[in-house]
Parts: sequence; structure tokens; C-alpha cells
Amino acid sequence: MVSEFIKNKHLANRAGFGISLEQISAFERLSTAEVWQTYTRTRDFEQIRFNDTDTDADYVTLSKLNAGAKKQIQQRNRQQNIEINLNFLTAMVHSEDQLREKMAFFWHGHFASRVVNSTFSAHILNEIRKNALGNFRDLLFAVSKAPAMLSFLNNQQNKKGHPNENFAREVMELFTMGRGHYTEADVREAARAFTGWSYDRDARFMERKKFHDPGMKTFLGKTGNFDGNDILDIILEQPATARFITAKLYRFLVNEQVDNELVNRLSKQFYDSGYDIKKLLDHIFTASWFYEPKNIGSKIKSPVELIVGIMRMLPMKIENPEHLIVYQKLLGQLLLYPPNVAGWPSGKAWIDSSTLLLRMQIPQIWSGLRPLDRSPQQDDDLDMGLKQKRKLKGFKNPNMSIAWPEVEAAFAGKEPIQLLLQKEPSFKQHILEKYAAGDIRMSIIETMSMPEYQLC
Repeated sequence: MVSEFIKNKHLANRAGFGISLEQISAFERLSTAEVWQTYTRTRDFEQIRFNDTDTDADYVTLSKLNAGAKKQIQQRNRQQNIEINLNFLTAMVHSEDQLREKMAFFWHGHFASRVVNSTFSAHILNEIRKNALGNFRDLLFAVSKAPAMLSFLNNQQNKKGHPNENFAREVMELFTMGRGHYTEADVREAARAFTGWSYDRDARFMERKKFHDPGMKTFLGKTGNFDGNDILDIILEQPATARFITAKLYRFLVNEQVDNELVNRLSKQFYDSGYDIKKLLDHIFTASWFYEPKNIGSKIKSPVELIVGIMRMLPMKIENPEHLIVYQKLLGQLLLYPPNVAGWPSGKAWIDSSTLLLRMQIPQIWSGLRPLDRSPQQDDDLDMGLKQKRKLKGFKNPNMSIAWPEVEAAFAGKEPIQLLLQKEPSFKQHILEKYAAGDIRMSIIETMSMPEYQLC
């Protein structure tokens, strides 16, 4: 039988980014139902902000600028995107609103976009975070009208008489119904309906009426003078949309191996609730099957989940926070920069011979026991400007100062293996001996360096 504490750790890893140092004692004494209540407590929403004192970085008119001015704006956008990335990471580490940040992280990968304009980046991220626990309809409409998404999927080029199908296709294939639930004719008709959807330089959605196709359209068996709003509503009328979203959430929150019977039941509840995300999460996290042994420690942490989990357990001062960008890139998951519109992979895709070794070395590197022995490939787009030598200098020795006295006090009388791992390790005697000898620091570092720590 699974103990209450193991259940609590499991819940913390799936509804958030793992137990923080401050939560250790609480998670030992609270019931799982009480822990879940702390995750559903209503908190004020706080936007991710960045230093945007320069407000003239007009992505739309970059083509009209000379090379020097264009380069200056692009560099400023990259620096601001670094700031947004790190502020989002900080929210994941320190926010008490763990469920919101975990779900924002999920939706950030689901509604994947990648743009240079930092105003657009901040806007779509905050729309996702604001609606992460609300209604999927509100979230879908907000993201579909976000300049970052419209720009990324080329809808500003979607005009009457010359429709661009990219946005319409991805909305159906990746964001809502999935393949097999629409035809190529549906894509063409939806693209016509989305003509004229655009944005201004201040990240505000706007409809350009002169570019909109007002003609009759037939979409998913319905005919009418549809615009983009109508298309999204018709998509939401399809049970396939609830099934697609529920299955993806199941793989993210429960298990990569989908239980079709459970997903069918959950998706019907999701559909009948009018796409209430929080109700769906409540059905998942309060179900007895969620805490079955087959679901505990069954998922490989994504790079961001790994980084954030370590930072939540080991409070640290980082001299150059920009160096965290390097680790995100080396591990293959750079916030704001998904590889494509399908987002990041999951599961075993995170692990190969190179990344696994680095993942297991990070606790030692961040503790100052060894330097980073590799460098990211040079790619100015993905480096977000970090290719500049002044920013990369010294990143192999991150100068992170861990508050070890706080950590040791919290772990006093507790075995790191029991607190940090969901699965019993294949070899633990060496760590237990160090712990018994009073070397709590090395016990923690070596536990975090074990393959089992990669699982949640």
C-alpha cells in the first residue's frame, strides 16, 4: 500500500515542481487531501514582467529600418526575452501558486510559439498563465488572438483571395482536435474565416476588415458566414477536442501510457463541464487511480522540471542568472523557444547518452564540486544573444551559493533518499553510509545525482 507521504510527493511532482525545502515538514504531517487543498487555494495572479523602458521595438516595421537600427532592436528583444525566461523560471521555483505555474508550463508547450518580439512573448505567456486554470475556451480564444501566435503561424499573411492555411491547420491539428477529425476542405474554409486576424505593435489583437473574406463557408458540416470566432466555437462543440486535450493532459500529469477507458471518462466530464480546466484537474488529482504504484515515478522529468525541482530543494544565490539559459539549452528545453509549433517532446526523448550524464552531474556542478565540461552549440537565435562573449564568460563555473545550513536543518533526522526519490534506488548503501557519518551535504548531492532522481 502506498503511504500518505509518497502520495504527497507524487502530488507535488505532478501538480507542481516537487517539494520545496520549506514544505518538507508539512508534507510529512498533512494528508493528501489537505495537500491538494493547498494547491487549489485561490491566489492573486501576478504577471511576468520585464524591463520594457524601450517601447519602440516594432517588430512589424523592422524591414523598414537600416541594418544598424534593426540589429539594436533585435539585441534588445533578445535581452528582454532572457529576462522573461528567467522571470518565468523564478515563478516556477518560488511561487506558492504551484498548480498555476505547472499548468502554465504545460500550456506554454501545448500552444507553442517562438517570436523575437519580447512584448509579444510576454503577452502570450501572461495570457497562458492567467487562463491556465480557467476555462479552455477562454484560453483557446486568448492564445488564438495573441500576436505571438498569429505572427508565428503567419496569419498576418492570411488575406481575402490569398488565404494562408498555416494558422487554421495548426489550431485544429495541434491545439484542439488532432489529426483525423477534419478534412483538407475544412482547413481551407477555416483559413478563409481567419482572414484579417492580425495585431498592432503594442501586442493588441485587431481585425483588418478589408482583408476578411465575408463569403459563406462550410466547416465541419456547418454552413454560414463564419469568422474566426465561429470557427473556434464549432471546434469546441466537437467531443474530439475534449478527448484530445484530456489525453495530452493525462500523458503530462499521470502516465505516458494512456488508459483509454479513464481518458474517455475524463474527457466526457471535461466536455460536460464546458471545458473547466480546474474541475478536470480535480478529477485527476483526487482519484485513487492517480496514486497507483504504476503511476508513481513513471515519468522522466523534462529539463525545466529537473532544474526547477533542484532549485526548490536547494535554495541558492546565483551570481549570473543568465547562465541558467545555457543549462536549458544544453538539456534541450529553452523556455520561449520550442523547437517547432508541436512543442517539446516528452518521455524517453529527453534522455540520450549525452544529456543523461549532464543531468546527473548538475547537482555536483551547481554545488561547486566540478565544472561544466561542455559548451552549447552556437546559434544566435537560440542563444537569445548569449553568444556575446561578455555573457558567456565564466558560465562553466556558475558561482551558485547554496544555503547549506538551511538545507541541513530541514534534512535533520531525515534520509535524503526518502525525501528526494519516488522510486527505490538500485544502490543506496554508499549514500546511507555518508548520511550516517553526518555528511548530509554529500548525501543530498549524490542522491540528486542518481538515475532515479530523473523520475517523477
